[in-house]
Amino acid sequence: MNRLPLAKRCQIIQLLVEGNSLRSCSRIADVSLTTVIKLLVDVGQACINFHDQTIVQIKSQRIQCDEMWSFVYSKEKNTPEGETGKGSVWVWIAMDADTKLIISWLVGERNENFAHAFMKDLASRLKGETQITTDGYSHYTGAINAAFDTHVDFAQLVKQYSRAKTGEVHNNNETGNGGRYIGAKKVIMFGQPNPKFISTSYIERQNLTVRMCSRRFTRKTNAFSKKVENHGYALALNFVYYNFVRIHRSLRITPAMQAGLCKKPMTFADIATLA
Repeated sequence: MNRLPLAKRCQIIQLLVEGNSLRSCSRIADVSLTTVIKLLVDVGQACINFHDQTIVQIKSQRIQCDEMWSFVYSKEKNTPEGETGKGSVWVWIAMDADTKLIISWLVGERNENFAHAFMKDLASRLKGETQITTDGYSHYTGAINAAFDTHVDFAQLVKQYSRAKTGEVHNNNETGNGGRYIGAKKVIMFGQPNPKFISTSYIERQNLTVRMCSRRFTRKTNAFSKKVENHGYALALNFVYYNFVRIHRSLRITPAMQAGLCKKPMTFADIATLA
């Protein structure tokens, strides 16, 4: 990547975080597909390191967490038996509700082990007590209890659905949405969370931002990730761009500036030189 001019690297990075596919980036920037992939890998790894070094000792009063589905190589039903790193992949995301800062994220499966790893990473980046709101996924309770040792105010917003045929009310957080959405109930798990702030609205809106900014998450295209490693690199790049470069519409500054992590927005050149 040292041979590629800085201006060209900045152009490719900007194209990637604005929802373009790898091949469209190569056509617009007039470089080979291999060059785009190599730049993504180099910058993505640098962004992972930058996030780990920078997003620490965060004081947050309210955190919202959620998991977002995607897939790598093929959907689960079409994945050959015994293949690893293919099929359904979930992105776990934790956001500060006030600064809109992405504090922690993790790519993996939607199970108890990854729930514990995700919450352990989140706890390591925080300073002081906080209130956490998640959806009704059952493994959050044990994971948050283990990571924070109950020194946290934890509540869940459990969405409820009505079955199409029977009209029976159920919550479908374990397997995904099904039936007609009829409402949600606030459930206090432990601590003393403020009912006023038991919400997942911001983190669910963030899921849309991810899908808009990364072509890999656009539904019904062939731009999905073929390797789980590159899936992670693309997310790392997008989250650094979101936290440090992009001006948040409601904040009018970047989330990192709102959180006091920097005094001015980073530029695409700053991201390019991280690598």
